[in-house]
Amino acid sequence: MSQARPPAALTIAGSDSGGAAGLQADLRTFLTCGVHGLVAVTAVTVQNTLGVHDRTDIPARIVAAQIEAVADDMGLQAAKTGMLASAEIIHAVARACDKAGIGRDAEVPFVVDPVAASMHGHPLFDDAGLAALREQLLPRATVVTPNLDEVRLLTGIEVTDRERMREAAVALHGLGPRYVLVKSGHLVEDPECVDVLYDGETFTELPGPRFATPHTHGAGDAMASAFTAGLARGMEVAEAARFGKWFVSNAVEHSYPMGAKVGPVSAFWRLAPDRFA
Repeated sequence: MSQARPPAALTIAGSDSGGAAGLQADLRTFLTCGVHGLVAVTAVTVQNTLGVHDRTDIPARIVAAQIEAVADDMGLQAAKTGMLASAEIIHAVARACDKAGIGRDAEVPFVVDPVAASMHGHPLFDDAGLAALREQLLPRATVVTPNLDEVRLLTGIEVTDRERMREAAVALHGLGPRYVLVKSGHLVEDPECVDVLYDGETFTELPGPRFATPHTHGAGDAMASAFTAGLARGMEVAEAARFGKWFVSNAVEHSYPMGAKVGPVSAFWRLAPDRFA
């Protein structure tokens, strides 16, 4: 007997061969949040916990065609971006999302996770890519979810405390998204991990514990994709933001070592106990 169709969400992102971040993190988050995952692959990376060693970008027309194919046939209730690799791909994604009805003023909400910096703070775009991100995607975003390195690259603001987080949220909102969620994971001097959601008028703090673990690879992806899953399930933006915060807090608490350096955050905590034996 067939089951009822679950909500679907699309990730437009790169592949992480280490499985900690990228579309792999998005898909497992979607699954454990009760959402069917759709994919438009933007790049294939050669990476592990030691770093990104090589990558190949998918042709922009193929990225756009993936978006259009799943939207036309399968439908979706929310979409998000991850690493978009180049200005050419960003322009193609913007056109394809417009065609598919994805965006801040469209039927399908659009979460832009501006993966503009590596986990070590190094830029992943040249100037053309950053300009395209600002000019093409942020004005189309229902919500943008930068970490503090990405805030610096997009606005020039160096965030050192919660007050500067609010200043950054205002600056980012001026670039066009409906909502801004500034993530505080990199604000290591703060004993708590308090993210800030801003709608142009009101600041909402999303508090959470700061766990003493080095294993945080994929935390930003998990937060953004859980946020996207909440939207796909019909939550309002503020509720979906709290859902994302709840998910990533548990994922970091249950993170685990793997490889030589920074291990991944976990989605295993969402799985039922294995009673097969």
